[in-house]
Amino acid sequence: MIEPFVTIHKNVEIGEGTWIGSNVVIMDGARIGKNCRIFPGAVISGIPQDLKFAGEDTTAEIGDNTTIRECVTINRGTKDRWQTVVGNNCLIQAYSHIAHDCLVGNNCIFSNSSTLAGHITVGDYVVLAGMVAVHQFCHIGSHAFVAGGSLVRKDVPPYVKAAREPLSYVGINSVGLRRRGFSSDQINEIQDIYRTMFIKNNNLTKALDIIEAECKPTEIRDEILDFVRSSNRGVMKGFGHGKIGL
Repeated sequence: MIEPFVTIHKNVEIGEGTWIGSNVVIMDGARIGKNCRIFPGAVISGIPQDLKFAGEDTTAEIGDNTTIRECVTINRGTKDRWQTVVGNNCLIQAYSHIAHDCLVGNNCIFSNSSTLAGHITVGDYVVLAGMVAVHQFCHIGSHAFVAGGSLVRKDVPPYVKAAREPLSYVGINSVGLRRRGFSSDQINEIQDIYRTMFIKNNNLTKALDIIEAECKPTEIRDEILDFVRSSNRGVMKGFGHGKIGL
């Protein structure tokens, strides 16, 4: 259903069952899935706010069952990734901004006025509390929680809670993990890994070696190790006795 005063440009695809509220603007290159809800004032697939953009044919893609609240802006990609993507079952709350070439996973919640700069990757089940600002090229791992008002300048590993200034590890996202069916053994495993990485007095290289040597190989362990080792911007710092960084 499309409400009055909606503007839809050319080269747009909208899935069945999607509701478009009044005064929404959907621009060239939008790809919107099924059963989405887009509230008044949102602008989807605007051209990137990037001076290098030269009019290339790119897209902004929104998965199924995603809700976009009032005055959200989602820009389409550039020739870097050719697309901006928001996954399935996401809730993007009012006044949030998702810039060009961002890749956002499934089941994410971005609270009011959360802002992603360009080229950011966000995993599944990530929660950004209100007024979080994320630096370009950062990576936020799946199941992470970032506290309101945080400035994200470094990568945030999966399964953690991040807060303080500068952004730091403040524990694992145990409440979110339990809600999503993680077992006590899995939660304890995650906690042990991050205790070695962030709490004990190890530098990052030593911490990774200890984790690999002493923690049995599991999908969770390998995901965390791969995330940290592949980080380009470096991971956020620890707290307490931990003093790490890339």
